[in-house]
Amino acid sequence: MQLRYQPFRAAHFLPSSCRFDAGGGKWQRDTVFHRVGNFRLQNQSGQLVTAKNLEGSVYVSSFFSATCTKECLKLNSQLQRVQEKFRKEPRLKLISFSVDPQHDSVPVLAGYAEQYGAIAGKWYFLTGAADSVQRLAVQDYKIAQTESATIGSAVGLVHSQRLVLVDRDKQIRGIYDGLDPKDVDRLMTEIRILLYTYDHD
Repeated sequence: MQLRYQPFRAAHFLPSSCRFDAGGGKWQRDTVFHRVGNFRLQNQSGQLVTAKNLEGSVYVSSFFSATCTKECLKLNSQLQRVQEKFRKEPRLKLISFSVDPQHDSVPVLAGYAEQYGAIAGKWYFLTGAADSVQRLAVQDYKIAQTESATIGSAVGLVHSQRLVLVDRDKQIRGIYDGLDPKDVDRLMTEIRILLYTYDHD
């Protein structure tokens, strides 16, 4: 299996739109966050997981393969840091989508989750049909098509070092380099800020 990573420059995902204020007669810029769609995939325990399992939660998503021996290990080690930092925060979840469903069966993901000390109900390793994961990666989580991988005979499955922060309204709030510890530190800071704003609504 060949996996190809490309350099990634982390950035907030902040598309915006403009509106005309009839009262003031001026154009104003509103931030409009991209909203991710639903999914229905199996986790490492063989249970079906959908967006309903994440209602009211902030979560970090990633795309990986259990057979990836270098970058994915670093990526998941950084996610392990995030899990530990928010171990006692029930509103923070981790969602790791497998891009290699032919290999990454439920038992494989169970062993992988155990390897990283994934807390049940907090860190989900998900697998499902390749086309469903592809749609999620490209259309919903906006992982660039240029960061593709060739996995067996399946060409074009997205494999990325990016971590995507999604808020409780299913909106993308930031994209980070999961191989850069400093950028993961920034991710954790911004998770805390987001949770703080919810505490003070």
